[in-house]
Amino acid sequence: MYKYFSLTFLVLALAISETACGGNDSAVAAAAPSTSTVSAPANLPAVPAEGLGTISGPLIVEHQLDLSAQRDGVVVRILVEPGRRVAAGEVLALLDDRQILAELDAARAKTRSTEADLNTWIAEARVLQSDYDRAQKMWNAQLITKEQLDHAQFKAEADQWDVKRVRELLTNAQATQRSLELELEKTRVRMPFNGLVARRYLRDGQQVAKGDRLFWVTAEGPLRMRVTLPEKFLGRLTKGERLALTLPDVPGEKYSAKVVEVSPVVDASSGTIEVVVELIGTRNQLHPGMTANLHLDKP
Repeated sequence: MYKYFSLTFLVLALAISETACGGNDSAVAAAAPSTSTVSAPANLPAVPAEGLGTISGPLIVEHQLDLSAQRDGVVVRILVEPGRRVAAGEVLALLDDRQILAELDAARAKTRSTEADLNTWIAEARVLQSDYDRAQKMWNAQLITKEQLDHAQFKAEADQWDVKRVRELLTNAQATQRSLELELEKTRVRMPFNGLVARRYLRDGQQVAKGDRLFWVTAEGPLRMRVTLPEKFLGRLTKGERLALTLPDVPGEKYSAKVVEVSPVVDASSGTIEVVVELIGTRNQLHPGMTANLHLDKP
């Protein structure tokens, strides 16, 4: 009995020992790093050299700005409302110009008066010059004294100085007149380019100060897009090449844009370059400010 118990105990001990050793081997095998190399699938598509992707941004125009008052004044008339197309130079609004017109009338009268004075002095100078020429001949003929010749000469020279003085007065009067004409022009708020009046900030009878916003105006074209790209794209886009352009709000339509500007240098602070493209051909349904997607891959 004792021998049978001992043998049974020995068999159980050996079984437990083998089980323990097998578990340790499995743990070590799990912890050890694999030395095999996993190969990438051979059928993955390669990224093309020109694969630049797509970038989004707003459509812009070169001419778009706030028109500001160039002088203080009171709005007496608004001639154009938002949404209207206007030509360059067209008057959009008028400021009170009565005081300037009165001053301008006085300046113009002063200019005319000074011009008349100048003509009078020029005529008198010619008379005195003629008297001096005659005195010169009489002196040569020994008909007058040297004092009489000198007197005629001094009068002719003095009159020439008067002509110069009045000519300067005329220049000053003309400058004053021109200055008032410029001030009068500032009371006419004009469109600086062909485009649309997008917004109006003023109303009839409003007192405005120099620098106050009056209108927001915008051109309708050419439509452009300005994007910033990492410096690694330098040289991949060249001036004149064409790219595809789409808009989320105009599904199904595809437009063409031409590269018109490529920054020749890299911004050191951001490591980027700036690229500007311009829409080519029709721009139906497109307006400044709309979001567009520029496909940088060449079509």
